[in-house]
Amino acid sequence: MNSKKTIFDKVWDAHVVETIPNGPQIIYIDKHLIHEVTSPQAFAELESRNLGVFRPKQIVATADHNVPTWDQDKPIRDESSRNQVQQLTENCNKNNIELYGLGHPYQGIVHIIAPELGITQPGMSIVCGDSHTSTHGAFGSIAFGIGTSQVAQVFASQCLLLNKPKSIRITVNGKLNKNVQPKDVILYIISKVGTDGGTGYFCEYAGNVFEEMSMEGRMTVCNMSIEMGARGGMIAPDETTFSYVKGRKFAPEGEEWEEKVEYWKTLKSDEGAVFDAEFSFDASEIYPMVTYGTNPGMGISISQNIPKPQNDSEEKALKYMGLKAGQALSDIKVNYVFIGSCTNARIEDFRSAANYIKGKRKSEHVHALIVPGSQQVAKQIYEEGLDQIFVEAGFQIRQPGCSACLAMNDDKIPEGEYCVSTSNRNFEGRQGQGARTILASPLTAAKVAVEGKISAFEN
Repeated sequence: MNSKKTIFDKVWDAHVVETIPNGPQIIYIDKHLIHEVTSPQAFAELESRNLGVFRPKQIVATADHNVPTWDQDKPIRDESSRNQVQQLTENCNKNNIELYGLGHPYQGIVHIIAPELGITQPGMSIVCGDSHTSTHGAFGSIAFGIGTSQVAQVFASQCLLLNKPKSIRITVNGKLNKNVQPKDVILYIISKVGTDGGTGYFCEYAGNVFEEMSMEGRMTVCNMSIEMGARGGMIAPDETTFSYVKGRKFAPEGEEWEEKVEYWKTLKSDEGAVFDAEFSFDASEIYPMVTYGTNPGMGISISQNIPKPQNDSEEKALKYMGLKAGQALSDIKVNYVFIGSCTNARIEDFRSAANYIKGKRKSEHVHALIVPGSQQVAKQIYEEGLDQIFVEAGFQIRQPGCSACLAMNDDKIPEGEYCVSTSNRNFEGRQGQGARTILASPLTAAKVAVEGKISAFEN
């Protein structure tokens, strides 16, 4: 029997409380992230069974999906959004859970605030009633989304009953082409393995391309692991990880820090560890990417034309998108650009967009939104003077929230309009009924905002 372990094995096995004979395992959860959308029913279930929250200190709560990105100091106008945010506040107060709600300096998108506050750390098990919890795997933690009944399970016991997923490794080595960002790397991978290529697996990303990425870039990659069907994604922690975590608000200090780092250094796959599946890609094959259909696997480089549909599903997607096989991407008149979401609303994303935009103006017909992922990112945007660059170029800076990633708040894209978006999903109606989403990196989105269309970068 092979005793060599993957990083996933090491972290998973460290959290096993009990193994049911011939059955699932009870896994301890270090951190439970909650927001206003998937927690109310779980809190209600606890009350109906006369149960309390077992470990409120292990919970991180914020309001993000339903919050407006204008006038956050005023009452929320939409009644259902207002009720959900209010319900979260009441539930947190009742159960002694600290809430980073509207008006709090730490408020923001749940998958952005936990890493930036040093709450997310290597070797942890992290869950949230949100599919993009996979983001936190960038730190070498096991992080995944859970359903409402599982949210209630964690509230009541700080544990989950789970079957261990299989493991897959995706390796990308080589030198990336100019203007290729981490978002392009993951869109390329998904276009190759498909939206179900990772189903049933936890994915480890390996190779020099990921080793050379910043933590923000790694988070972008792991965030979209779910879009290829994977339960989650992981990248082995290294010096880049440790220096990112060090000194943050809730990071360990002193002797505890030294001990933690020694342990974190062991969190890498052993030489000779066996994966259930493997994929390898050459970095030189990756160019700036966009999607053209209604799932993230329908992706092409920005110099390609719309490909011929291979099945009924792709044909239906093209019809929804109002596109035809062979059509040039530059034919698409883009009226909306959104730079934000838990995938790409960190300070590095806005720096790269501002760097391109500086000295330019957005196209007259484009509505361009800049939505920071947290109050702390918003603060950095203003402190670094990026706000002046965006405003002078005609971009609109909003307040933190999930915003136009999904149609749960006021920032919806009108029916029939194209939106080049740095978010993670392009399903029918994702950004508003009839809206047509084209996923891209922050750099590509900035370029589209300036030109009003999709075109290749100059060499």
